[in-house]
Amino acid sequence: MKVGDILRKKTARIATVRMNETVAIAAQLMRASNVSALVVKDVVRTEGNTAVGMFTERDVVRAIADHGAAGINMKVSQLISVQQLVSCGSTDTLEDVRHLMNKHHVRHLPVIDNYSLCGVISIRDISTAFDEEAMAATQAVA
Repeated sequence: MKVGDILRKKTARIATVRMNETVAIAAQLMRASNVSALVVKDVVRTEGNTAVGMFTERDVVRAIADHGAAGINMKVSQLISVQQLVSCGSTDTLEDVRHLMNKHHVRHLPVIDNYSLCGVISIRDISTAFDEEAMAATQAVA
């Protein structure tokens, strides 16, 4: 199974935050979108769907743990690493993406095709797909 197979089943909306937004705004966006990670976009670039990182619940907790209440006023750009964005493509296999997530200790990956952001895949998406595949195989044998 490929990443694109999962994306076709998910909502087309991608939850994003700009680099210059605060942790408080990012947390509000996560809550409103009912997600635990946001794709961070670079406000300087004009290509539109330029992903530069991921901002997660862990980043919110780290900001508050390290800086107290002042952490909510920090910029998203202060908390993410933009040196190397870990991402995948829609034609990547779920096995490859799971390995990539394990290697980089992440639970969410932006899906980028032809330099354009087309979705986000989570470890939960992959686990669900493997479970569904195993269930289908079990039912086919029975």
